[in-house]
Amino acid sequence: MRYCIRCVMPDTHPDMPLDAEGVCPACRSYDNRLAVDWEGRLVELKRILERYRSKDGRNWDCIIPVSGGKDSTYQVIQMLELGMNPLCVTATTCDLSDIGRRNIENIKQMGVDYVEFTSNRVVRRKLNRYALERVGDISWPELAGIFTIPVRAAVQFNVPLLIWGENSQNEYGGPAADAENNTLTRQWLDRFGGLLGMTPDSLVAEKVLRPQDVILFTYPTDEELKRVGVTGIFLGHYLPWDGYSNALLSQANGFITYHKCVEGTCVNYENLDNHQTGIHDYFRYLKFGYGRATSLACLHLRRGRITRSQACDIVRRLDGTFPWEYLDKPLDKILEPLDLSVEEFVAICDRWTNKKIFKTDERGGLIKDKKGNLTKVLYPDDPVR
Repeated sequence: MRYCIRCVMPDTHPDMPLDAEGVCPACRSYDNRLAVDWEGRLVELKRILERYRSKDGRNWDCIIPVSGGKDSTYQVIQMLELGMNPLCVTATTCDLSDIGRRNIENIKQMGVDYVEFTSNRVVRRKLNRYALERVGDISWPELAGIFTIPVRAAVQFNVPLLIWGENSQNEYGGPAADAENNTLTRQWLDRFGGLLGMTPDSLVAEKVLRPQDVILFTYPTDEELKRVGVTGIFLGHYLPWDGYSNALLSQANGFITYHKCVEGTCVNYENLDNHQTGIHDYFRYLKFGYGRATSLACLHLRRGRITRSQACDIVRRLDGTFPWEYLDKPLDKILEPLDLSVEEFVAICDRWTNKKIFKTDERGGLIKDKKGNLTKVLYPDDPVR
C-alpha cells in the first residue's frame, strides 16, 4: 500500500494508480480545474438548458435526482436560479433517517414538483442482506436505484434532460478520460455505478429474484432512451463543485445538518439520509483500507482547508471505526430488518477484510481493539518502508 504524496488516498482505491511522481488521479483532476474557463462552462450550461427547456411550458424542463442531501439540494437551488422548471425524483433510500425525511420535505417546499419511487420493501431487505454477503455492499439496491429510477422516470414522463451532481471519477479519482466526462451514460453506470458485477439480469438468472422484482433496478433499453432522447449531464462539469460550499448554500435554504460529526467521518453535513450508510462505508474500509473520513479529508486538503498532517490525524482517529451506530441508530436495530445478528454481521465483516491491509496475529487472525476496531499495517504518516 502506498499513499498519494499530496493527499491521503491509498493506491488500493479502485482505478486509482499513483503516477510516476506519486500523485493520485483525483489530485491531478483538481489541478486541471485551475485551467478551466468556468464562465465559459456556465455559458455552455445555459445553452444546454435552453435547448431542453419545454417550449410551451406543458412539461418539465429537466429531472433532478434528489436524495434530500446537500448536493441534490444545491442542484435544485441552481436549476431554479437558472429559470428551469424541474421534476425532482427520489429513489427512496433503504433505511431512511428522520433528518433525511426532513431534508426531503425541505426540497418539496422550494417550489418544485416532486415524485418518490419506493421499491418493494420485502425485496429490498432481501437484496440488502444478499448483496452484503455476496459482494460486500449492503447498499447495492440503493446505488442501483439512484442511477436507474431517475432515468426510468425520464422515459416515463418524456423529460430528456437529467441533472446529476458531480462526476465521482473527477471528484474522488478515476481514469482520466472518465474524469473529464460530462455526461452519465449506461456505460458509465456499468463501470462506476457501484454494481460490483451484480446486475438485475444476474439476480433473475440465479433465481435470487423474479423479473418483476427488479423493474426499478433495470436501466431502460437503448430504444427507450433513443425515443425520448435522454441525456444526463454532470452539473459539476459546468460549475466549480465543492461539497462544503454546497452544504453552506443548502443550509441557507433550509437544509438541516447533523448535531455532531457523522460516525466514521469528519463532517456533519454528508450522508444523512440512510442508517445503512455507515455499513456501506465500513466495508469499503475493510476491502480497500480507506473510508469516508479519508475521502472527505482529501477533498478539504486539496482545497487548502487543512494540512496533510491534519488529514493524517483525521484518518488515524476517525476512519474505519466499527459501525456500532449510525445517525444515533444502534447497529442491532439497523440489522434487525435483515434478520441478521451483530455476531453474524461481524463474521461477514471478517470474511471481507483484506488481511494485506490490516494487522494480524501469528495465526493470521485479525487484531482488534476492545471496540472491534482494526489497525492498518500502514498509515499515511508512517515512514515509507
